[in-house]
Amino acid sequence: MKNNMEHTVRSYEDELALLDKKIAHMGGLAENNLGQSFEALERRDPKLAETVIRSDRAIDALQREIEELVISIIARRQPMADDLRHVMAAIRISGDLERIGDLAKNIAKRALAIAHETHPKPLISGFRHMVELALRQLKDVLDAYAERDSQRALQVWTEDAQIDAMYNSLFRELLTYMMEDPRNIGLSTHLLFGAKNIERVGDHTTNIAETVHYMVHGTLIGEDRPKIEQVSNLDTMKG
Repeated sequence: MKNNMEHTVRSYEDELALLDKKIAHMGGLAENNLGQSFEALERRDPKLAETVIRSDRAIDALQREIEELVISIIARRQPMADDLRHVMAAIRISGDLERIGDLAKNIAKRALAIAHETHPKPLISGFRHMVELALRQLKDVLDAYAERDSQRALQVWTEDAQIDAMYNSLFRELLTYMMEDPRNIGLSTHLLFGAKNIERVGDHTTNIAETVHYMVHGTLIGEDRPKIEQVSNLDTMKG
């Protein structure tokens, strides 16, 4: 009887560990696609952009696997307390990672659309800074999940306003660039939507940070998300 119970506990722990492994894999793919989507835009590389678009299917597949595993664990194990928060956090985080993958794919599509146009260096530099911060925050919050580190998650949560500030600054630069010459409007519009995608990545990263905090403590952060006033109404438009 004892051996059977030990086997059951070990099997359950293996399932929870597999859940974490799938989240880590999905997060790694999302990070990679986000970095490559900007690289495709910066280098005007349509082949790399197409690679990002195709590889988004792997992220979608992992989300389905995680959902199926969570449903199976709930149905067979009936997890309670910490374990229940664990499996529910995994399914919520997989949803945010899937959206980050979609946003990376959207940037890759923008890269395809402007692959043959010259990009103003100052604008691309501002875009790069946004991407670098978004990637760092995504890595940090995934590490926070893996290590059950609520303080690290809280730090990511408080830093989201930095991405908003970068987006607002880039928005103003792009607006000025469009006003200087109407011929810049097409390129600037694509870059603007690309930047908005990065700002949304920051939102999903912040969602993950909130989920990690809840998973660890069983309570919400209890404060309003740090945000600064947006300078555009692109939230109501598709990117």
